[in-house]
Amino acid sequence: MSVSNPTLITFVIYIAAMVLIGFMAYRSTNNLSDYILGGRSLGSVVTALSAGASDMSGWLLMGLPGAIYMSGLSESWIAIGLIIGAYLNWLFVAGRLRVQTEHNGDALTLPDYFSSRFEDKSGLLRIISAVVILVFFTIYCASGIVAGARLFESTFGMSYETALWAGAAATIAYTFVGGFLAVSWTDTVQATLMIFALLLTPIIVLLATGGIDTTFLAIEAQDPSNFDMLKNTTFIGVISLMGWGLGYFGQPHILARFMAADSVKSIAKARRISMTWMILCLGGTVAVGFFGIAYFSANPALALPVTENHERVFIELAKILFNPWVAGVLLSAILAAVMSTLSCQLLVCSSALTEDFYKTFLRKTASQVELVWVGRAMVLLVALIAIALAANPENRVLGLVSYAWAGFGAAFGPVVLISVIWKDMTRNGALAGILVGAITVIVWKHFELLGLYEIIPGFIFASLAIYFVSKRGAPTAGMLHRFAAAEKDFRLNQ
Repeated sequence: MSVSNPTLITFVIYIAAMVLIGFMAYRSTNNLSDYILGGRSLGSVVTALSAGASDMSGWLLMGLPGAIYMSGLSESWIAIGLIIGAYLNWLFVAGRLRVQTEHNGDALTLPDYFSSRFEDKSGLLRIISAVVILVFFTIYCASGIVAGARLFESTFGMSYETALWAGAAATIAYTFVGGFLAVSWTDTVQATLMIFALLLTPIIVLLATGGIDTTFLAIEAQDPSNFDMLKNTTFIGVISLMGWGLGYFGQPHILARFMAADSVKSIAKARRISMTWMILCLGGTVAVGFFGIAYFSANPALALPVTENHERVFIELAKILFNPWVAGVLLSAILAAVMSTLSCQLLVCSSALTEDFYKTFLRKTASQVELVWVGRAMVLLVALIAIALAANPENRVLGLVSYAWAGFGAAFGPVVLISVIWKDMTRNGALAGILVGAITVIVWKHFELLGLYEIIPGFIFASLAIYFVSKRGAPTAGMLHRFAAAEKDFRLNQ
């Protein structure tokens, strides 16, 4: 293997620790609610850090630093959009969704919540939303497995086929065994590892390049436009990048963290912790890519791997500037980012298959033990399909991540947001929102209209569809009663 033993040992210890946490969580998993939502027992810190870690995939340590390294600060608009979107999601959705899911049949999944909130006896709302989750998340899972495989391939010199299984095996193992608690507890560890890596690395790069003044002069000498926030972009381009923030309202793996909090009181503290973590991580990510410009312009002999693939800027800086043991910990942060997102996506897919198909349509009398084991089987099934999709490294799976983010953001975002703040929303309004949001994203993406990221028109048209279709009907007395009770609960406890 083309890697020093300390890095390999660090990876093995890290992976073993994650699997051990999975077995610890296994002992606390007694029923489907435990497996899917951890029995709604997450405190502020775990809610905050697991929400952050599940959101930030390998993109945080590979994609964004690479984009900044190539183009300068103009690529940081996406980080600004994500920070704004995440904050608004915590502010308007988190606490309300926590109480609304509890008051609406103690819903465990988003399709379950939609079905109960809008008294959908037909099952159509549940089926359509569960299918949207399965289609987009299977693609998402495949992209995570590709990212993990690329990390193992480049770090340990493995073949892509071996790296595919090595990268996915540990995540599948702890998700399979421990369910939601395992995913949330490991996410907390992984979030800590990620912020450590993203605060330490730019500081060491600055020291290696001679301090802040020298670094900035070197970046300016390489290309003065690196400092230009509007370099090679337009108003539409800036809006498109910031539009990523709209996606937060509809991401099932992030919303599940809100649903699993132990109480509404935990949400405000969790919001402060999560937003602090997110701002520091994104700031560190931008700094790694930006300071990397100065480092590799001063050390051109070391720049070849980054020139060939700019997404390797964090990996190369970690290998060059740190002791192999510390480098192993820093590279584990990339694996942490990949694993934390992949595990959440596997679990959400498993939840949709178990709660929204198996339990609802096939085995209404299934015992809790049976449902937990069906949930575990579904984790394996989705993982195997995702591995099959990822088997061809040239697959355009990675390119579909922004498509999937837009799909969830437009199809679910307006439905979730409006359902927790507007009492008069109806079942037909929810159906119209999901369908209009999803169809707009597909059509807009296909025709690449105006060069605008498809999530923006998708979100706007879905919101309008919800409003106008809901206005043509009326909520039932039961829907109004449950909404009012949940809103009262929220205001009393926030």
